[in-house]
Amino acid sequence: MSAHPTFREALRFWCKLGWISFGGPTGQIALMHTELVEKKQWIGERRFLHALNFCMLLPGPEATQLAAYCGWLLHGTRGGIAAGVLFVLPGAVVLWVLSVGYVWYGALPGVTAIFAGLKPAVVAIVAAAVLRIGQRALQGGVRWAIAAGAFAAIFFGKVPFPAIMVGAAVVGLGWSALPAGSWVGAREKSASGVTRSTPVIDDADEAPAHTRPSWARAAKVLAVCLVLWGAPVIAAGLWQGWDGVLVREGVLFSKAAMVTFGGAYTVLPYVGQQAVENHQWLTAAQMLDGLGLAETTPGPLIMVVQFVGFLGGWHQPAPLGPLAMATLGAAMTTWTTFVPCFLWILLGAPHIEQLRGHARLNGALAAVTAAVVGVVLNLAVWFGAQVFFPRGVAGGVEWLAVAVTVAAFVAMQFCRVGIVPVVLASAIVGLGWSWW
Repeated sequence: MSAHPTFREALRFWCKLGWISFGGPTGQIALMHTELVEKKQWIGERRFLHALNFCMLLPGPEATQLAAYCGWLLHGTRGGIAAGVLFVLPGAVVLWVLSVGYVWYGALPGVTAIFAGLKPAVVAIVAAAVLRIGQRALQGGVRWAIAAGAFAAIFFGKVPFPAIMVGAAVVGLGWSALPAGSWVGAREKSASGVTRSTPVIDDADEAPAHTRPSWARAAKVLAVCLVLWGAPVIAAGLWQGWDGVLVREGVLFSKAAMVTFGGAYTVLPYVGQQAVENHQWLTAAQMLDGLGLAETTPGPLIMVVQFVGFLGGWHQPAPLGPLAMATLGAAMTTWTTFVPCFLWILLGAPHIEQLRGHARLNGALAAVTAAVVGVVLNLAVWFGAQVFFPRGVAGGVEWLAVAVTVAAFVAMQFCRVGIVPVVLASAIVGLGWSWW
């Protein structure tokens, strides 16, 4: 059995993860699965998927919430807060620096070149993750059918993500109620077919003492999180007035945090309409530039809202000046977007942990896991298409991206090269190719 990590060891890991978590939720979930389940063996396979299923059903960035859930599972409330904060903080700092460079100097070609190398590496990371997770999650014909149905529904039918998850859960509940519906699965095996050593928090282990729910704890979590969530908005209203840009940003992105089911791409049209057309904080072209900058930074893609908040403060600088108000706008936006993540996890995860032994619930979550494989495959295909055909199919294949993707996949899957060296090497290739 692996040794339980100390809090300091976990902090080092979450800090590293925050700096290398490129590629949106699929790449980030893949990174966490590789590190936590495969390499460090801190969390068991089905325990990780159980947490992922819960996070996929929540509003907000699922990768951030999964990091907070895993940190909480390992070290309680302080572990969940540390994991979530360190997952978001590096990207927030990098995006602030890029935002300052954007308003001062315009586009930054060096950043674009580096990301041209990072994108293919992310495709390889996601492809490897789909293979690993699929090998374990898709045990039996029904799960394969659910995964295929989820992929077809979202890829061809453009069915909303929440509808797919709810539909999969309903199918799982129904199937697990049948006499032959015991399909949650036996002890998981590695891709090579050999049973792995026991993780620190194994699938069969009882929930740790710090994860057990209580009404007193729930009330405390709810009160503290609601106060932290609303305090900056109220303070900004008392200082700047209730129609000031900071208050309006806080209210808008608090609303967005409640409806961001299915990841950043599902909420960006709503945010774009409100920020560009209603509030006029930035132009449509600047919104697209912000999305490009957010894709070049580690952390969740929904971090693009920080860029929106930054430009909102930049364009309405009274009474502090452009850079100060832009920084406050970025901070307000990031705060009201991500604080709810901690509320959902710290409030709901203890109850989800206690329900792990519930057969019908496990059947529903197993179906959600299968659907998640289909959804992740859809995102991998979509992301791969953007990387390999950046100018559309008619514009031809980006062969450098194909070569980097294949090399990264082979290095990780067959040569056991770590993710960090692959990411760094890919970034260097992108920068070098741009200069050449």
